[in-house]
Amino acid sequence: MNANRTAASAQRMLWIVVAGFCLLSAVLVPLTLPLGWDELVYASRFGPYGPATPFSAPRTRGVPLLLAPIASWSDSTVLLRVWLLLLAGGALWLGFRPWLRIVRRPATVWVAAGLYGSLWITLFYAGSAMPNHYTAMGATAAVGCFLAPRPRYAGVAAGLAVVTLMRPNDGVAVAAPLLLAAVLMPALRGHGRLRGRLSAVAAGLVAGALPWVVEAEVRFGGVRNRLAEADEVQGGLRAVFSLRAHLTALDGPLLCRPCTGDSVQLPVTEWWVLLPLLVGLGLWAERRARRSAAPLWLSVAVAVATAAPYLFLVPYAAPRFLLPAYALLALPAAVGLLAVVHRARTRGSLPTAAVLALALLAHGGIQIGLVHTHAGIQQRARGDWDRIVSVLREHGVHPPCALAGNSSTIPIAHTAGCSAPEPDSPAHPSALVLRERNPPHWARDWPRFPVPDTYNPGWTVVVRP
Repeated sequence: MNANRTAASAQRMLWIVVAGFCLLSAVLVPLTLPLGWDELVYASRFGPYGPATPFSAPRTRGVPLLLAPIASWSDSTVLLRVWLLLLAGGALWLGFRPWLRIVRRPATVWVAAGLYGSLWITLFYAGSAMPNHYTAMGATAAVGCFLAPRPRYAGVAAGLAVVTLMRPNDGVAVAAPLLLAAVLMPALRGHGRLRGRLSAVAAGLVAGALPWVVEAEVRFGGVRNRLAEADEVQGGLRAVFSLRAHLTALDGPLLCRPCTGDSVQLPVTEWWVLLPLLVGLGLWAERRARRSAAPLWLSVAVAVATAAPYLFLVPYAAPRFLLPAYALLALPAAVGLLAVVHRARTRGSLPTAAVLALALLAHGGIQIGLVHTHAGIQQRARGDWDRIVSVLREHGVHPPCALAGNSSTIPIAHTAGCSAPEPDSPAHPSALVLRERNPPHWARDWPRFPVPDTYNPGWTVVVRP
């Protein structure tokens, strides 16, 4: 009875964490924040957000599927962000709930959800049309259902299908350690469950990858061609060591490409200090209590597998890339945090309690400050697109039109209602949009007009005579 009451209490606390996560995100990140570049690409699959922007090889259909219930009939940014915020909260609950059946102390689950949900990256992207939070929650749910005393095969397949639908490479990274664990861990092979676990992982991987494979055949001439084109768009995947780039990106920018010339403020590195410390304490606490730490070790293994491609193959960094790893590592970290709390209580250690409280307060303050900062930056930076469009309109550029020039042409063209032709298109565009660059030789005589009052200075519009 006490165990049931404890589990019910932990489930209620998980709901409270989810509600707090959604509310805090809505307060810190304005629901009126204009859609970003990637978000516009996904949303423009639907008529109210047209015209459609180029959908490159690395992108998948997972995020448009999330947007469809709203974006298919309404162009309201606020309504779309409210919908996405509710989806993000639901995903947070579904991602961590399966672990209530696995961890010894049910409180671990809501503490882990709180740790993951406290990150500025998670809070900033909660209401965004981006895949990484759903990849993280799909992975966390899949591992939890995989480890349950009575495996939830449907949950394993569904969680892994979500991961693969959002980012196929992450799906493979999650599936590989789960398949190895099913074969190598004796505790997972009993009672004929080996075949069930293997089948669930395979089914989820196939279901999530199928839309990507079909699109590869229809649009790109096959899987190999799509992979080659995706590799080219991403700057060429190769053996690299981008740990420093990810460290630099801990406080932004949202996309660190390239990261040269950027730096990170020392206090922001607290998460990379706090997380491994708590994970180590959690694993040590389980071993000291002579309890099996196999579930926690598997969550660590899957976290490492999801992070490795971004650390050793991708030549640039974005903070959101590591969200799946952070979510999975939050579970052993929560065990460590609760072990410290328990020690402070049982021994009446005021210094331990004070240090822990100060560390958590500092962590929360730093993360909230970063959310506020980046929400403000994006609000002003995305406003530049409207200012550029105003100058284009003043000088006669109206739909139908085509824009070229800067790397940000796609969102600017979408905002202006213009198309953004491929860079090698032989036809000259209606105008060029450049930032701190000179126009190509064939447009040197075109009239140039500076864009005033922009957040990022140096924008110029070059209009075809």
